[in-house]
Amino acid sequence: MLNKAQIQFCLEQIEDMFPDAHCELHHSNPFELTIAVLLSAQCTDALVNKVTPKLFAKYKTPQDYLNVTIEELQDDIRSIGLYRNKAKNIQKLSELLLNEYGGEIPKDRDELTKLPGVGRKTANVVVSVAYGVPAIAVDTHVERVSKRLGICKWKDSVLQVEETLMKKIPKSLWGATHHRLIFFGRYHCKAQNPNCPECPLLSICREGKKRMNQKEKKKLTQKR
Repeated sequence: MLNKAQIQFCLEQIEDMFPDAHCELHHSNPFELTIAVLLSAQCTDALVNKVTPKLFAKYKTPQDYLNVTIEELQDDIRSIGLYRNKAKNIQKLSELLLNEYGGEIPKDRDELTKLPGVGRKTANVVVSVAYGVPAIAVDTHVERVSKRLGICKWKDSVLQVEETLMKKIPKSLWGATHHRLIFFGRYHCKAQNPNCPECPLLSICREGKKRMNQKEKKKLTQKR
């Protein structure tokens, strides 16, 4: 496991690599962001961004989503995985917003998680990006990078990863770190082909060292 100084080194290096890391889901308000994050579950941000321009031009308020049939909404997001379930959640979410929250996305994470289709990760993204509330949303990239580097344990659950990062990273950096870890995992420390040879964190990365050693052993075996 990395110590405090090593974690700080990691954060500084990742910041240097991705100083402009940000939420890549296109949106113009908290409601659109919530819908976009809901749609992004088990789906890439790039695909969601292809769908939302037309979607957000057609549906501007929670009531708009309730003014159409579920079949019409499904057709509008058909290219996105799990579109049937997501369409149902969007309509249920819209109805609850109108009935309980005056049509506005709540700023409290616990209240957000009461909305259909909104889990802890989605809620953390919304409060952080839309409202500037310190939070760390743990998606697949954040979880993978945290465990590979040794900031968290391999056996940690998603919630444990979040809690560990919150303990080890200054609260003022939670939001920025969330985006930087995502960029680092999405564009550098990829799931299938991490760029270990050119990684500035290789000297302290347990997974990187392991992978490089395996490559070296493979080369030696092939030479024989």
